Amino acid sequence: MGAPAHTARSVPVGFKMPDGFKSLIAFSKRPAIQLWERDVKPPGIDGGEPINITTMHNVAWRTFFPKSLKTLDAMTFVAGYDPDVIADLLAMVNLNQSFTFFWPSGDYIDFWATMTKFEPGEMKEGEFPTATVTISPTNLDTETNPASPVESAPVYHAAAGT
Repeated sequence: MGAPAHTARSVPVGFKMPDGFKSLIAFSKRPAIQLWERDVKPPGIDGGEPINITTMHNVAWRTFFPKSLKTLDAMTFVAGYDPDVIADLLAMVNLNQSFTFFWPSGDYIDFWATMTKFEPGEMKEGEFPTATVTISPTNLDTETNPASPVESAPVYHAAAGT
């Protein structure tokens, strides 16, 4: 029975984002879509709950094992919009395509996904009209061979010079 190793914390190196400005999302089917990002939540990464492998042979602790697969979580953003965008959104809801999320550092991630929701906020006098958009990763390349889509992992790109 091995004990876990003690690890000292090292000083991190790299770019510590001091501000969330400027975070953007690009739709491959409509790169100049009439949406103006205001609040952006990037996609998260989820390994899922560990698998409980506890048996009657355990003595004092429940034991768990990590799952093999990962999930790229949905991302959302709040944006101003031009009402003319509704026709594009109607055509793109549930349409699998490539998306690119840009961090303020210049780093970006490309991933296959679909826009699953466009939810306009309340329209009020004296307030900026916005909508919340949900992008749900599919990790499925449907363009290379539409008859037989394939699993395709997200691809992270570091900013030039980092």
